[in-house]
Amino acid sequence: MAEVAGSIRRAGGRKHTVREVGDRQKVGNRKTIDQALVGCKVLQFFHMYILGCNYFWMLCEGIYLHTLIVVAVFAEEQHLHWYYLLGWGFPLVPASIHAVARKKYFDDNCWMSVETHLLYVVHGPIVAALLVNLFFLLNIVRVLVLKLKDTHRAESNMYMKAVRATLILVPLLGIQFVIFPWRPENRLAGEVYDYIMHILLHYQGLLVATIFCFFNGEVQATLKRQWMQYKVQWGQRRREHWSMRSTSYTTTSITEVPAFMFHYDNNSEHLNGRHVDDSA
Repeated sequence: MAEVAGSIRRAGGRKHTVREVGDRQKVGNRKTIDQALVGCKVLQFFHMYILGCNYFWMLCEGIYLHTLIVVAVFAEEQHLHWYYLLGWGFPLVPASIHAVARKKYFDDNCWMSVETHLLYVVHGPIVAALLVNLFFLLNIVRVLVLKLKDTHRAESNMYMKAVRATLILVPLLGIQFVIFPWRPENRLAGEVYDYIMHILLHYQGLLVATIFCFFNGEVQATLKRQWMQYKVQWGQRRREHWSMRSTSYTTTSITEVPAFMFHYDNNSEHLNGRHVDDSA
């Protein structure tokens, strides 16, 4: 009986130890999960901030072009620090308000749920920026058409230039999100929509640089001129380098004449009778 009682006590002690280990693991896992959730929410906050920056820099581009073309103010007269404040500073406001509201009213895991109207805190200013850019686009195209009419160009050529300008400005100002605000429900059309939108959104800087910079005739002429200057300078440096090497080689050859050459010259002087004359 004593042995049975001891076995029961040992079994109970083992169960108690296993329960304590399990409780400690649960507490440790809970701390790890809490830390992961905090980091996840911080990342979501930065995601919302960068999302706002992306669209508000599109708004800055729209304001800049509208001021340059419609208002006819030169770039030197525009204060660029206002653009920095609008593009980098203002998106902090909706992103911060969204983070505080999610923490207080809809504190889900990582704040990634879309089943809340709090997303309009971030998406509302973005939609407003896109609508303002749509107004800028229409007004810029109107001014371009009027200027083309004043130059008395052919009507077909004028409209082609207006259409080309419109197609270029659409991805620059993010108007595609206003023209196609909803993703098609069809599987194939939805995938095509996703690819086009992601390319226009994530490669916007590359598209803008290619269209407005690398395809520009003045930029291409400047690059060609710089390339020719570099080739001329490189050729001059190579000629100077080889000239210096040739001069150094010639000097070294003269200074390294063997000693027997001098002995040969002295002997020749003796043979010519110069020594006899000196002794005489």
